[in-house]
Amino acid sequence: MVVEEHERYDEAVDGVGDPLTLGGSSVTDPVRRALARGVRARPGLTLAPATVFVTLAFLIPIAMLLWRSIADPEFGIHHYSDALQDSSVIRIMTRTFKTAVLVMLLTLILGYPYAYVMTKVGRRMRTTLLTVLLIPFWTSIMARSFAWIAILQNNGVLNAALSAFGLPRVQLLGSETGVLIGMVQVLLPFTVLPLYATLRTIDPSLMNAAEGMGARRWQAFRIVYLPLSVPGVFAAGLLTFVMSLGFYITPDLLGSPSNSLISQLIATRVSTLLDFGSAGALAAILLLATLLAVAVGARLSRGPISNATKDR
Repeated sequence: MVVEEHERYDEAVDGVGDPLTLGGSSVTDPVRRALARGVRARPGLTLAPATVFVTLAFLIPIAMLLWRSIADPEFGIHHYSDALQDSSVIRIMTRTFKTAVLVMLLTLILGYPYAYVMTKVGRRMRTTLLTVLLIPFWTSIMARSFAWIAILQNNGVLNAALSAFGLPRVQLLGSETGVLIGMVQVLLPFTVLPLYATLRTIDPSLMNAAEGMGARRWQAFRIVYLPLSVPGVFAAGLLTFVMSLGFYITPDLLGSPSNSLISQLIATRVSTLLDFGSAGALAAILLLATLLAVAVGARLSRGPISNATKDR
């Protein structure tokens, strides 16, 4: 009874106290409905700035790139046929995709435990871990690459430490291993953040329930927690894989011509050989291969994600 009286009192206060309400109906309702109808009638106005930016910064350059790949110096698809028949191009393209896959796997192996720990610690420790993770964003990629040169070179910090412990020196600068180390360090935040966004939404009580039903800690993680984290794993892995395909500065500084990637080949065709048609064809082939990889990854992710959702 008392609760009902309080509710009637609140309704009366809401109706009388608001200067824009009269008789329980708001005077601003017609205005709000008119604004809502205007937004629904002209949704293009809200999308116009982003559409213009994407068109000028992305779509038009891609269109020009595709046009030059078939029209420079003469119209035809000979640039594509030459690229697909060139064994060196095929080898570099294969190396690029292999490097991207390795970087994706390494960042997932390193990033998953890091993101998992971020969901288990307190707020202060989580902030510290996030700060440590984001420190690379506060320095330029050139500075990070030169720092890795100082660490990985023959007389660098790493080999000096190995020599101090009586261990043999290793040749990392100018090798595929050195390129992998630099790329993993740069792309690790792009793996951890999507993983953390997914892992923090998983209810911890599910693990406790599984353990309460007799499952061991590892069994509960494998059967309950890991399937629920699959969407984040696919999102982080796909993002890292796509970004790895276009890396240029890190492989150029830490690698060597014998292990160059497709981005370095495209840069050589443009800056050294001035062969814009061939470079455009290589870029178009890389773009098509990237879109196919994204489509396959999205297709493969539907099954595990849907199964995890059903199990949940």
